Amino acid sequence: MHKKTTLIKNARIVNEGKIFEGDVLIEDQYIKEISSSISVKNSNVTIIDAENNFLIPGVIDDQVHFREPGLTHKATIETESRAAIAGGITSFIEMPNTIPQATTIEKLEDKFQIAAETSSANYSFMFGGTNDNLEEILKVDSQKVAGLKLFLGSSTGNMLVDNPEVLEKIFKSTDLLISVHCEDEATIKQNTAKYLETYGEDIPMKCHPEIRSAEACYISSSKAIKLAKKTGARLHVFHLSTAKETALFSNKKPLKEKKITAEVCVHHLWFSDEDYDKKGTFIKWNPAVKSTNDREALWKALLNDKIDVIATDHAPHTFEEKSNTYMKAPSGGPLVQHALVAMMEAYHNGKISIEKMVEKMCHNPAILFQIEKRGYIREGYFADLVLVNPNNPWTVNKANILYKCGWSPFEGSTFKSRITHTILNGTIVYDNAHFTNHNAAMRLTFDR
Repeated sequence: MHKKTTLIKNARIVNEGKIFEGDVLIEDQYIKEISSSISVKNSNVTIIDAENNFLIPGVIDDQVHFREPGLTHKATIETESRAAIAGGITSFIEMPNTIPQATTIEKLEDKFQIAAETSSANYSFMFGGTNDNLEEILKVDSQKVAGLKLFLGSSTGNMLVDNPEVLEKIFKSTDLLISVHCEDEATIKQNTAKYLETYGEDIPMKCHPEIRSAEACYISSSKAIKLAKKTGARLHVFHLSTAKETALFSNKKPLKEKKITAEVCVHHLWFSDEDYDKKGTFIKWNPAVKSTNDREALWKALLNDKIDVIATDHAPHTFEEKSNTYMKAPSGGPLVQHALVAMMEAYHNGKISIEKMVEKMCHNPAILFQIEKRGYIREGYFADLVLVNPNNPWTVNKANILYKCGWSPFEGSTFKSRITHTILNGTIVYDNAHFTNHNAAMRLTFDR
């Protein structure tokens, strides 16, 4: 039987801190050869002329909410994974706050089954920790599951872990990577009561970062870090949103040696509190988008390696749900289709080099989660690859949005860059705005 062969010619390959011109040969699921020039005698080879566009490893998004099961009016694994592929995201790690919650091995495997049947991208899931499921946590196979997710502040699905003794026991007992949502519940409740007294139900949207304040984030994340240091747990703090929190993290060691790591999301690097007047509840996230000063500090910490990963926290709700008043509108928004092109915009604006962007979106999630044979353009690795044309502008509008919810916080934005091809496990799955309908997705495995 003939091997399936694809040859990418004339690419600007971005990998491991370098950009070099060359060709990449793919055989079956794997990268066979990387060289300055490759020719193949096989007449069955598929040739892609990259025309000097950037070739990067497929993006690995370590934090998404695809809403299935139970919240499928907002999104499904099928719809959102397709949007991810169109956005150059080839692998995702999805969160446990679905209905039912993925807080037992059985419920977790139900989600893996849905993804095996419907996902367009490679997939893994976080197991959810609660105040009373330590026994289940200890059954999780760390080679088959991305990690453990704990909500230390309530968010969609209310999986709050607020018992300090339980929390310490979890940190002491598991060797899983623990990812946390850090916002202090008591502070948020106090702030909410104060603003309800002043405004009633119709609190102005610009008060969101004062209610879910920088202090609420800092109290929670500093506690989690203190506990991780005390117990020796492996801690990953999701979606940093404040300048103050960046001081809690270190850049003294290479990522492989860090026990405490951090992530920033695209929306906290893009928006600030100045955007609330125009965007309203459509940029309501937990943790909140904060000040321009916070945003600049996040950029600084990202570039000096105190922050390790860029992710999306893709969390769609319907347009109707988001159109509610402040107290009724849920937090979260869709991002997987536009994350990479938004970061390319930052590259065009001189905020970040493309090599650094690839490090934070591709290499580092693979290192941090110990994902097997992904996140790099290397011979012998799975061929998860994305071709990006840096100069082919397009504007986000309802007609080209692929999310089930049908809206985007980037609507009306023009991006200079465009994803031309997405290759998943050696198969071309997205080609110039067309899905090829090949099901090439795989369950992620972990080298632990």
